[in-house]
Amino acid sequence: MANLADAVKAHRAAEVAYERAKEDAAARVERARQARETARIKLADAMVDAALSGMRQVDIIATTGYSRERVRTILRAGGVEPD
Repeated sequence: MANLADAVKAHRAAEVAYERAKEDAAARVERARQARETARIKLADAMVDAALSGMRQVDIIATTGYSRERVRTILRAGGVEPD
C-alpha cells in the first residue's frame, strides 16, 4: 500500500512539474516573440533612416537580404517613396 501511495505522490509531482514547464515554455516563447517584433521594428526604422540618408534601395536590399518588393513596402510604410 505504501508503494501505491508513493506512486500517486510521484505522479502528482510529475503533473505539477509538467504544467510548470508548459507555463515556463509559453513565457519564453512570448518573450522571444516580443524580442523578434522589437527587432523587426528597429530594422524597418533603420532601413527608412538609411534611405532618407541617401542609401540606395539596391544597397538596402543587398544588406538586408529582403526582396525588392519587401524593401519598397517597408520604405513606403515609413514614408519613403521608391526611386
